[in-house]
Amino acid sequence: MEDKNLQIVSVSTILKDSLGIPFYQRPYRWTTESSVLLFNDMYESFKRIGEEYRIGTVVIHNDKEKKKMMIVDGQQRLTTLSILFYCFSEILESDAKQIEQYLGLFKEKETYNALSVEAVRNNYRILKDKCNELEKNELCEFYKYILFNCTFVKIITDSEQQAFQFFDCQNSRGKELEPHDLLKSYHLREMNNDSVEVKLKLIEAWEKENQGELAKFFENHLYPLTKWFKGKSGINYSVKEIKNFKGVKQDNKFNYAVYHKAASLYIERFNSEKMFELTSGKEIAQFQLTQPVVAGRRFFSYTLYYLELYDWVVAKIEGKFKDRIIIKDTNSGNGYVRNLLINIVMFYVDKFDTNALTDSVLNKFFNWAYSLRYVMYSVYIETANNYALGRKSRINDGLNLFAKISEMTSPSEMDSILLENVKDKTKGYTNKNKPLEDSWFGVNK
Repeated sequence: MEDKNLQIVSVSTILKDSLGIPFYQRPYRWTTESSVLLFNDMYESFKRIGEEYRIGTVVIHNDKEKKKMMIVDGQQRLTTLSILFYCFSEILESDAKQIEQYLGLFKEKETYNALSVEAVRNNYRILKDKCNELEKNELCEFYKYILFNCTFVKIITDSEQQAFQFFDCQNSRGKELEPHDLLKSYHLREMNNDSVEVKLKLIEAWEKENQGELAKFFENHLYPLTKWFKGKSGINYSVKEIKNFKGVKQDNKFNYAVYHKAASLYIERFNSEKMFELTSGKEIAQFQLTQPVVAGRRFFSYTLYYLELYDWVVAKIEGKFKDRIIIKDTNSGNGYVRNLLINIVMFYVDKFDTNALTDSVLNKFFNWAYSLRYVMYSVYIETANNYALGRKSRINDGLNLFAKISEMTSPSEMDSILLENVKDKTKGYTNKNKPLEDSWFGVNK
């Protein structure tokens, strides 16, 4: 701990630094629950006669050009502390001038974008209320306790690359971040040749997405879509599987990497206003699910592109089968089957185009997906995974439709694929929860 770049420091020490938040960081999103929990934890430690309270670790890049200590990891906690100190300055008027020196991070308006403002306001209100619950003398002692007895493990690097590497290493072994957050930091490191404007535009688009829904999108759609056509399992997505989306690194010189990087440059024709349009009839073949993504900005474009394709497919399915309420059911077995239908349509449109998705093809995909629901009393995630792979299935066993589509050269090849008749698979079998009309499959009641 004698290393100047690895220290245990007090809150007073770290908040006195000239701190900054890089433009690529996710917005401040701590909930009021998280802020109150931090407040209460520090207060409980304070009441135990001032023992040290370790808040956590911060990773900082010493940006000598900007003369700033840029926060690579820990900005949510440091921002919350800055808000709390602002509350202290308003209530402890006699100490306000002294507290001023710890508010540098909070007062930099350009640090917080519009997506952060609501969280800052909400946490200010809740922390101000918590402070007002204490008598001023006790609040003053609590403020001093936080300054000198609450500590961080502070890691400083002179290289932004090193800061990211430590950030990746630390979080991939813990449970703080979702896989898509780790992917974000990884691909940002690969954007060395991109302008700040391009980075900002992509990151703003990324952060505007609901992060919980984004996590589900990777788990339920992108991950299985890149696995099933290879005959590999598409479940149990985790931080250990993010290598699937790290793609081709910018510095990779092997033949396959050169090929994919050259192909991506040729087809990209980067136009940030139109690159995600799917419904205009002028679709651009920017990506293919069967090919690796090129690391860097194309990962963000790739994700946002397939998010829009997902929205288009869901609208198409719900419009076509609006009388079949089950297609909107996202719970348990019905949800797994619904995802099968969404994923097979996405994979087919990705292979060809939206115009190739005729009514007859869409009906065939519906019958393929919902045949599983029809013949099974219960559908689990493993059931759906095996069905997609054509393994151990009560119906259409041996048919990996994703693999079949990946090998096609024309949409007309769909005509040659025969699905098994559900009627032949339900003899002597009763599905008490039969959610579908028999007539949908031509089965007599």
